[in-house]
Formats: sequence, structure tokens, C-alpha cells
Amino acid sequence: MRVVLLALRLMCMAELWPVTQLNTSHFKRRHKEHYLGDTVKQKHAGRMDPKMKKLDSTKSMLIKSEQLLRIEDHDFAMRPGFGGGALPVGIDVQVESIDSISEVNMDFTMTLYLRHYWQDIRLAFPSSSNKSRTFDARLVKKIWVPDVFFVHSKRSFIHDTTMENIMLRVYPDGHILYSVRITVTALCSMDFSSFPLDTQNCSLELESYAYNENDLMLYWKNGNDSLRTDEMVLSQFFIEDFQPSFGLAFYSSTGWYNRLYINFILRRHIFFFMLQTYFPTMLMVMLSWVSFWIDRRAVPARVSLGITTVLTMSTIITGVSASMPQVSYVKAVDIYLWASFLFVFLSVIEYAAVNYFTTVEEMKKLKRAKVPASFNNAQAMAFDGCFHDNDIDLSSFPESTPNTERNTRARNSTVSSPTEDTRLRCKPPLKRHLSFIMSNSYMIDSYSRVIFPLTYLLFNIIYWSLYS
Repeated sequence: MRVVLLALRLMCMAELWPVTQLNTSHFKRRHKEHYLGDTVKQKHAGRMDPKMKKLDSTKSMLIKSEQLLRIEDHDFAMRPGFGGGALPVGIDVQVESIDSISEVNMDFTMTLYLRHYWQDIRLAFPSSSNKSRTFDARLVKKIWVPDVFFVHSKRSFIHDTTMENIMLRVYPDGHILYSVRITVTALCSMDFSSFPLDTQNCSLELESYAYNENDLMLYWKNGNDSLRTDEMVLSQFFIEDFQPSFGLAFYSSTGWYNRLYINFILRRHIFFFMLQTYFPTMLMVMLSWVSFWIDRRAVPARVSLGITTVLTMSTIITGVSASMPQVSYVKAVDIYLWASFLFVFLSVIEYAAVNYFTTVEEMKKLKRAKVPASFNNAQAMAFDGCFHDNDIDLSSFPESTPNTERNTRARNSTVSSPTEDTRLRCKPPLKRHLSFIMSNSYMIDSYSRVIFPLTYLLFNIIYWSLYS
């Protein structure tokens, strides 16, 4: 029985041997092809994709830099020299542009390069060539940097096109230069009492947020040369001066802080406002004087001219007020506009006075005359100012004669010196002049032609002497 089983096993092994040999040779052939294919791919990769090798070398170089600076060996949540004296941090600023100045919001927008200088021994590294290493924003997030912020800023941002505009430069001895490009909108308390002949003093203030003067000392690195500006041209202002300064700020809960100031003086261009406000106002005032040369009985012409100039002045005042903040004090432009409006308004009142006195004068003449029943309507309406004084022929009317007997006695009487009971009565000079002008109302226009221009000229001389 055992012999039969051994024979069957030998027969099975004889049948399976060719298949096993075939599978073994097939596996060896496939393994050899796979190995050759990988070798060819590696050769092609070495020739066709050099950027991959460059990327790999950059990655290894970054790792070496982090290891060189020993970033993982220190706690960069703490400032350099923690527990010791205050850390000096130098600041210098290069102002790129002043983008806008808003009178309504009382603020300005400025773009600048803010540079910080300090020393962090933890980042010192050995270097035979004594060359610095420069990094971008990715390494900045891993180390300690000063927490400088802008006091009274409304909004600000770091430029990020095409990447964040941040530069970090580390020197072998641990000195660091940290530069950032920022646009900031900050408050500027403006005084408009002399607007638009004003000069504004604005400042941008820098301060550490968390570290008081015992931990961090801010200072201008190069004194007055720490503030540099590019050539800037503004639409409404001349930039008269840029000046850095230094001070201290006290907070009751946290103590004293170092504060740096960027002061600049802005003087406003006046030519724009001369064209838009002052010249039109002067023309409206002079236009109102034209009515003094128009006949006093041309009621429609003089009234329409006066109303037109008043409405135009109201429009100019409204336009200027709409572009200005609602302040509680009087501005220089308000004084000029309202004084000019007063001149225009008085020219309208002048004609009302002329028309009234003319009417009163003609009514008195008609009352002194005995008007017959046959008097036509045109003659009866002479008192309303529609006709000249000599347009009506009053020669046919009898004149009222004084008492002949009384006049005769007056002529025959001799002039005697006044006694104690006799007093001389005469009208005061001012009242006499007023009654003379009222009886000759055409003279009001004659006086106005001289008084109004001279008074307005005097006002302009005083105004421009005070504010220019």
C-alpha cells in the first residue's frame, strides 16, 4: 500500500514540475523588465526634470537654515534678553506716498516702509564670510518681532501682492533688520477756522502695544535722518515739512510707553477755491451793483436781478457747506460768503427803499395838487412808480399859494435879536439830510454806486490781510 501511494506522489510531482519551472522563469523575466524600466525612468528623470532636484535642494537648504538659526531650540514667545534691561529697537521710516486727505472724516492715508532694528543673540550663527541671510514672511512667523502699532489708526494693512511685503535679514552676530510695507489710515485733528487759507499739522504715531519702557525702548535709529520721503505731489496741499520726534505715553493700568511721531505740515492750495468759490462770489456781488444803474421805475428788471443774485449766492454757500465737516465754529470761507451774501441782500433792500421813497414823494406831489375830475387813469396812477416825475403835466393845476398877508408882514418886519423868551428852532443836520434824500430818492442810487464798491473793497482788504 505504501508503495502505491509513493508511486502516485511521484507521478503528481512529475506532472507539476514543468508548470513550476514556467512560472519561475516568467517571474524572473518580469522582475528584470521592472528593474530595467525603473533604471530607464531614473535616467530620464535626471535629464528631463532638473527643477525637481533644485526644489529638493532648496528644501534641504531651508531646513539647514532653520537648524543654523536654532529656531527649535528657543522659546521665541519671549522677547530677547527677557528679565534684563529694556531691549533697544531702532526705527526708520521711508514714506512712499500720502494717498488721500479727507476733511470730512478728518483723516489721512499714508503708504510707508517701516523698518525695525534690534539684536537677538538666539539667532546668531557662525559665518566665515560674515554675510547676512535674508528671509520672507514665512520665517517671521517663527521668531520674535516687535509689536509696533499705529496709535489713532482707523485701518491699516500689509501689502500682499504678489506675496506679503515683508523682509527679514539676519546677521551673524544676531542683529536683525525687519522691514514691512504698510498702508495706514490715521486720525488727524484739523482746525478749519482759517479754511481754505489754513495750514494743518498731522502726525502718525508709533508705539509698542505690549511692552512698556521697562521692556522695550523705541528710538529713531538715525535721528532726524531716520525719516525719508519720496517726492510727493498732492492735489490740494503743499507738504511743507516732515519731522520725526519722540515722546512718552502714559496709561494708568500699564505704565509708560515709548512713542515715536512722524510730524508733517500741510498747507492748502488756494487756487482751486479761488476758481470755485471766491471768484464766483465776487462776480455775484458786482452783478448786484448793476441794478444801481438801472432806472428806479424799471421794477421787473431790478427785482429779478436782485433775486437771481441772492439765489446764486445761496447755491454757492450750500455747495461749500456740503463738502465740509459740520463744525461748530465759523470758518474763514463762511465769513467771506456770508459777508458777500449780505452785500447782495442789501442791494435788494436798497431798491426797496428807493421804490418806497419814490412812491411817497409822488403821492405828496399829488396831494399838494388839486386833481380835477377829468384826470385820466395814467395820471392818477403816477404815484405807483410807473412814470417819471416830469411825465405828468401839472402846469394846468392851480398851485396852493401861501397867505399873502402873513408873507407881507414877514417881509416888512425887521430882524431883531432874540430875546430870552424866543428860541431858535431848526432841524438837526442828520434829520435834515435824511428828509432831503427822501424827497430826492434818485440820490440813493447815486450814493450806492460809490458806497457799495468802496465798502466791499475795504472788506476784501481786511479779509485777505487777516487770513493770507
